[in-house]
Amino acid sequence: SIIIIFLKMDNKKNKELKDITRYIEEINKKNYELHIDELNEDELSILKSEIYKTTIMLKESAENSLKDKKNLKMSLEDISHQLKTPLTSILIILDNLIEDEDMDKNIREEFIKDIKREILNINFLVQSILKLSKFDSNTIVFNNDKYFVNDILSECINRISPICDLKNINVNIKGNKNIELYCDYKWQIEALTNIIKNCIEYTECNKSIDIEYNDNKIYTCIIITDKGSGISKEDLPHIFERFYKGNNSSNDSIGIGLSLAKSIVEKNDGVISVDTSDVGTTFTIKYFKK
Repeated sequence: SIIIIFLKMDNKKNKELKDITRYIEEINKKNYELHIDELNEDELSILKSEIYKTTIMLKESAENSLKDKKNLKMSLEDISHQLKTPLTSILIILDNLIEDEDMDKNIREEFIKDIKREILNINFLVQSILKLSKFDSNTIVFNNDKYFVNDILSECINRISPICDLKNINVNIKGNKNIELYCDYKWQIEALTNIIKNCIEYTECNKSIDIEYNDNKIYTCIIITDKGSGISKEDLPHIFERFYKGNNSSNDSIGIGLSLAKSIVEKNDGVISVDTSDVGTTFTIKYFKK
C-alpha cells in the first residue's frame, strides 16, 4: 500500500512539473494567457532555468521597447526639422503675395512656381517617410519573382532620364541580358533609382555613369560607378543614415533616398557597400541566392 501511494504521488508530481514547465515555455513564446497553480517548495529548483530564460526575455523586451521609443522620438524630430524649412518658405512667399496686390505678374508666377516646388518636396518627403515606416514596422510584403536585371535597370534609367538630360549625363549599362534576379520588381526599381539619382547628383555635367552587373552561384551583383568628386571621409560613414545630407548635397536633397535604398536591398536578402575616391564613387549591391 505504501509503495502504491508513493508511486501515485510521484506520478502526480511529475505531471505537475511537466505542466509547469510547459506553461513557462509558452510564456517564452509570449503566450501570457496561462494560469499556474501554487508551487511546492521542492519544485523551485527544476524551474530555475526556465524562470531565468523568462527573465532574460522580459528584460530584452523592455530594452527593445525603450530603444524603439528613442528611435521614434529621433525620427519625429528629424521629420519636423525637414518639414520646417519648406513650410516656412511657403508662408513667407504667401505673405508677400497677400501683402503686395500690385505685384508684377512675372514675379507672382515665379512665387507660385516656388510654392509648387516646395509642396512637391513635402509630398516626396511624406511618401518616403511612409515607405520607411513600413520597413520599420515589418509590414512590407515583397512579391518576389524572377526578372531580368537589364529590364530593371532600363526602367530605372527611364525614370531618371529627365535629370540626365538636364546635366547631359549618359548612363552606360553592361552585362549579360539573360541574367535574372529573384526580387520584388517595383521595390528594387525604387532602390536602384535612388542610388543612380544620388550618383547623378554628385556627377558634373557632360560626364557619364557606368552600371555593370554579373552573376555567380552565390549572388547577383550590380555595380554603379559615377565620375564625381567622391564622398568626403566625414560623410562616408553616414550616407545611409536617414535624413543625412553631405556637405556637397544639393539644396533639394532631403537625405532619405540612400537610407530607403539600403532598407529595400536588405529586405531582398542583399547588401550594399560603397567605395569612393576623388575621381568617383562606386556602389556595389549583392543579392544573395537562397
